[in-house]
Amino acid sequence: MIMVFITLTFFALALAGIPLVYALLLTTFTTLWWYGLTHPLETILLTYIGGVEPFVLIAVPLFIVGGELISRGGVGRRIVAFAHTLFGFLPGGLGVVTVFACLLFGGVSGSAIAGSAAIGTVMIPAMVERGYSPAFAAALVAVAGTLAVIIPPSIPMLVFGFVSGASVRDLFLAGVVPGILFGIGLMLLCVRYGIVTGCDRGGERASMREIRAAFVAAFPALLMPVIILGGIWFGIFTPTEAAAVAVVYGLFISMFFYGDIGWRELPALVLRAFTTSAVVMVVIGATAALAWVITVEQVPLMVTEWVREVTDSKWMFLLLANIAMLLLGIFIEPLPALILSAPLFVPLAMAYGVDLVHLGLIMTCNLAIGLYTPPVGGTLFVAAKLAQVGIGKVSYALIPMFVVTLVVLFAVTYIEALPMGLVWLLR
Repeated sequence: MIMVFITLTFFALALAGIPLVYALLLTTFTTLWWYGLTHPLETILLTYIGGVEPFVLIAVPLFIVGGELISRGGVGRRIVAFAHTLFGFLPGGLGVVTVFACLLFGGVSGSAIAGSAAIGTVMIPAMVERGYSPAFAAALVAVAGTLAVIIPPSIPMLVFGFVSGASVRDLFLAGVVPGILFGIGLMLLCVRYGIVTGCDRGGERASMREIRAAFVAAFPALLMPVIILGGIWFGIFTPTEAAAVAVVYGLFISMFFYGDIGWRELPALVLRAFTTSAVVMVVIGATAALAWVITVEQVPLMVTEWVREVTDSKWMFLLLANIAMLLLGIFIEPLPALILSAPLFVPLAMAYGVDLVHLGLIMTCNLAIGLYTPPVGGTLFVAAKLAQVGIGKVSYALIPMFVVTLVVLFAVTYIEALPMGLVWLLR
């Protein structure tokens, strides 16, 4: 089957260390050559260009700029201070603060890498000083940072909505409860770690005055996801326009309200953000070219027929989808992974009666786990570098966190009301 050939070719190239964009293009052209397909090369190149032309993708660089504006200022420090007033008294309190801060920062920046870097810079040294293992501190930041991919505003969900036609508003709503559940699971793990190791038995509760002062300092940043999600929900602006609002609001609070960023730093900041955006868009274009070949050769139809022959169970399909996306997420970043896989999974989901919003949430959660899965995980490398610990030690410390996140993943997969309850309530 052509899909098997494409999968094996791509993974072989990825494991050989070839950059993602070249691995995708080589897979595309190798498939054309091996099967003697006569599609003109001009069509492939035009598909590559067309893959980055849709208007909705303007939101991707805009959200990246907004996240850069937020993460480069002192927002992370203020969010950590607010989280500490709420949870610092608990056993394992610094770990709980790390998770809660990543949850809040993810709702502000929408970037897993930015969240891991901003919160990890503050919390990893603090945890190590308190007695936490550097490997545990790095693993926790790597995992908690990916909450930004699940909760709104989630760029991967925005892209999935564009590819599948699912409502972006509903996708954003569907991410709220799972994001909180992932956070609660990690917090409970931190409490257990603090009790078992005795390194962090908690401290005194913060006074209401301290909580109020920390909340006031962090409130302008915390208001950002409320504005974005509220504006989309009430029809004030579209998801793409929401990205522009995020940039303007991030610019205002970082430069004029907090004063963390000056005019001199702005050009370098914007250049850095658009360099990141350019890399993302180049990969999206290459993914679109390969996805076009897969679609034209009717691979989604073949895969649908094969899966229907293997099982007629909706629950088994969801299990297969989880396994496939977990494996894909190890090697590919969430955005190109969604563009590549959505054309395959959307027809299957419709055949099995799976809501596309639920499917998008499941795929996004799996790809978030891939961000800290060795050997390629993006947040894994960021956190390990901040803690100055080897990937092997951090990977070992990840094991209990993998267990927690997989339990939550299967809960939101098979208990549909968990992610979809808020969507059903507000539809």
